[in-house]
Amino acid sequence: MEKQLDYDIMKFAAKGIGYMGHPTRLRILEFLDVYGASSVSAIAKGIGEEQLLVSQSLKKLRDVDLVKTERKGIFVYYRLSGEYPASVFVCLRKLFGYITDNFNFLQDGVKALLPQDFTMLAANQIKLFAHVDKMRILEYLTLKDKACVTDIVNAVGLEQIKVSQYLKKLRDDGFVKSEREGRFIYYNITKGVHKTAVQCIRHKFLEQA
Repeated sequence: MEKQLDYDIMKFAAKGIGYMGHPTRLRILEFLDVYGASSVSAIAKGIGEEQLLVSQSLKKLRDVDLVKTERKGIFVYYRLSGEYPASVFVCLRKLFGYITDNFNFLQDGVKALLPQDFTMLAANQIKLFAHVDKMRILEYLTLKDKACVTDIVNAVGLEQIKVSQYLKKLRDDGFVKSEREGRFIYYNITKGVHKTAVQCIRHKFLEQA
């Protein structure tokens, strides 16, 4: 099995995911994914937010390497830092397409802004798994396919009671599912933005290693 990311790397990544779990920041990232490199004023106008709030949000997103800047003359433009977080929006658009039967969003390569209320719901969902220990559990299940509590405890180095508590929350929120085999209960990660986020984080940081 592939090795999990170092704790400090996942902690940094979880902080970035936590910043994405905010409706305004998620809409900023979505705007950049759809329209490419943009100035603060263009982003503010595009998402209908105050320029000061957009500037503050962009600074936080840059601090966790979700966006990068480039200067063109006297203007500074912001763009996404790479495949992650762009691929998160691929997942969100597919999810929205399946939920609403909107076939436009189910097409490969489509880039279009999602309804604001759906983006808000997505941000709230992201917030539910944006925690380093939850994400390390999800990462292990991504690599392992299925595992019991003991396997997860040994892999992530947490107390069994904490792992059990996190698994209950992850299951309640629909991020993992469980099945009994004899005396043991095994957990699997479900499909969705949470799994996409973990896979993209691994791709990004393993490339940098």
